[in-house]
Amino acid sequence: MSFGVRMRVSGEYACFTRPEMKVERVSYDVMTPSAARGILECVHWKPAIRWVVDRITVLKPIRFQSVRRNELSSKVSGQEAARVATGRGGRLETFIEDDRQQRVSLLLTDVDYIIDAHFEMTDRAGPEDNPGKHLDIFTRRLAKGQSFQHPVLGCREFSATDFGPVSGDLSPVDDSLRGERDLGWMLYDIDHANGRAPCFFRAKLVDGVLHVPPRAEVGLVS
Repeated sequence: MSFGVRMRVSGEYACFTRPEMKVERVSYDVMTPSAARGILECVHWKPAIRWVVDRITVLKPIRFQSVRRNELSSKVSGQEAARVATGRGGRLETFIEDDRQQRVSLLLTDVDYIIDAHFEMTDRAGPEDNPGKHLDIFTRRLAKGQSFQHPVLGCREFSATDFGPVSGDLSPVDDSLRGERDLGWMLYDIDHANGRAPCFFRAKLVDGVLHVPPRAEVGLVS
C-alpha cells in the first residue's frame, strides 16, 4: 500500500548533471527522479519507508544559462584514502589554490517544480512504524518548512530558495511546455543493491509533466 504526497520546490539555479558529460557539467532539461527523491528525504526519511517518485511537473519555461565555475582538476584516489585509513601513510588534503581549474557549466535557471510521490513501508519497519505516522510527520514538517538538510537542486551549491506544500491555484502550463518533448535517456536512480549500478529510463515531457515509470516496468536499463 502506498501513501501519496505533493510538494513544491523552486530555486534560482539547478544542475541535474548528465552522466555522459565527463568534464564540464551539463544539466538535464528537467529534475531527475533521484534528485526528487533526495529532496523528499531532506524533509523526512527513516529506514522504515522508501520514497517513490510518480511524476514531476515543470511550472516555468526551461531555460539554460552558461556559467564559469572554479572546480578541482583532480580528486583524491581511493587507494590513497585506503592507505591513510589503515595508517600506512599518505596525505589526503587538496588545496584549491594549487588545483584550481575553470570549467563551463550549463545550468537551469529560475526553476519551479511540483513533485508527486508516495512512500512504501520497507522490511525494516518496526512495530511502532505505521503509514499514518510517517505521513503526518512529513506533512507537518513540510508545512513548517522543516528539513534535516536544506533541499538542493542537483548540485549542493544550488539550494532551493523555497519549498513547501502545493497550495492555491496553479497557472496554466506555459506555451513552451505544451505538447510532447523527448528528453532522451534520463537517470532514474542508483541501484545500491546491485553494485551501485545506474539505471536509466526513456523520459518524455508531456504538457510540462514528466511521468516516472515504476522501477520494475519494462524500459528501464542499466
